[in-house]
Amino acid sequence: MKLHAIETGFFKLDGGAMFGVVPKSIWNKTNPADSNNMCTWGNRLLLIEESNRLMLVDTGLGDKQTEKFFSYYYLHGDATLDKSLTSLGFERNDITDVILTHLHFDHCGGAIVREGEKLSPAFKNANFWSNADHWAWATAPNPREKASFLKENILPIQESGQLKFVEDIENPFGKDISIRYANGHTEAMMLPQIKYKGKTVLYMADLLPSVGHIPIPYVMGYDVRPLVTMEERNTYWNEIVDNEYILFFEHDPINECCTLQHTEKGIRVKDIFKLSDI
Repeated sequence: MKLHAIETGFFKLDGGAMFGVVPKSIWNKTNPADSNNMCTWGNRLLLIEESNRLMLVDTGLGDKQTEKFFSYYYLHGDATLDKSLTSLGFERNDITDVILTHLHFDHCGGAIVREGEKLSPAFKNANFWSNADHWAWATAPNPREKASFLKENILPIQESGQLKFVEDIENPFGKDISIRYANGHTEAMMLPQIKYKGKTVLYMADLLPSVGHIPIPYVMGYDVRPLVTMEERNTYWNEIVDNEYILFFEHDPINECCTLQHTEKGIRVKDIFKLSDI
């Protein structure tokens, strides 16, 4: 097995929304805001080479939305999904599986492309993996999340016939890749957990956006069940420390991976490093 970090560029979100009730005087030290109170975030995906499969975790924002839509998020940076794949000797049609942690637009927007008037899967030869609970949640969205669940990102996956649910197949990604769940950010968000080089790598998605979010109360304003997020973090964080898991960040603009440790202030970052350093 080989794991690769796939950079797709940066975008901006409101710092207050990203840190919830945490004061700006605290979070601005780790994630400095611009004059509009916007912080820069990454869209870092994970590519998994395993035997004859090439699996991509999440797809980033994509490029099919309107200029007005993207103007809210200040996309910047030179990296793109295609450039990152090409640098590794791959192209979109090589992808066999797309694992969607959840269906918010910044995680699944790149799953679908616009071909003239038609919306089509960006990965023609891939199965797209979600789960039944999250799919039902995303396709009948509550008012709080409606702006994040865009039907043009979601429904064409099902219409293509390429949609699969992870619970329908035992070990859908092989014995070394399992799916964990978290329900605080959104219903049934999936966290791929991977046995790799004698270690365990956990893809954090939006349970832990960045190193700056490690303290358990540093919960995003976007989470639909913030108290559940805190309970999940407490459980996961202790398991992570006890088992020396490696955490892979999707949204941290600088840091790819870290480990955690117990300190007098609670669980905090231990070591920070690149995925390629494992």
